[in-house]
Amino acid sequence: MDDKLLRYTLRVDRLLFQKFRYIAESEGRSANKEIEQYLKRRVAEFEKEHGPIPVEPQGS
Repeated sequence: MDDKLLRYTLRVDRLLFQKFRYIAESEGRSANKEIEQYLKRRVAEFEKEHGPIPVEPQGS
């Protein structure tokens, strides 16, 4: 697995997630890729308003 990828368990209401999967599939994406798109958009919006988010590189 690529070291850049992080596994994260998400707990969410079952009905909400079923609806989310429907949206993802209508966009031609997996639920995972749809979540990734939402995260990218949200980070971009935040950084546009507040400036770059400082992130420390992960050491080996």
